[in-house]
Amino acid sequence: MVIVMSFILGIMEIGICLFTYNFVADAARLGTRYAMVRGSSCNATGSLCTTTTQTDVQSYLRGQSLPGITPASMTVTTTWPDTTGCAPSSSPCNNPGNHVIVAVKYQFPLSIPFVPASTVNLASTSEAVISN
Repeated sequence: MVIVMSFILGIMEIGICLFTYNFVADAARLGTRYAMVRGSSCNATGSLCTTTTQTDVQSYLRGQSLPGITPASMTVTTTWPDTTGCAPSSSPCNNPGNHVIVAVKYQFPLSIPFVPASTVNLASTSEAVISN
């Protein structure tokens, strides 16, 4: 009975891990959307059009209430790989038409009975073209 219960709990834990991965992938898409609409030629009023940095994207994602994710365990890396139309000193180069890439990493604490505690590294990347 102990082996069967451990097996069932292990399957449930793997299901929770897959559930969490879904929200890691969603966080990458949310971060990309956040960065792509805050490009260098954004024309909205107010504080919506400040130049977005990697710290801004990470703060935004950590402020979201994503189920199954502890914000402090989430690492967000944002890059703007294109340099088209930017001076060498312009960082990030977030002109419309350039790309933004957001990579989210999360260490999921895996706890299955009778198995040593470990973590599963979950990661997802999303890329989009800056719209404005």
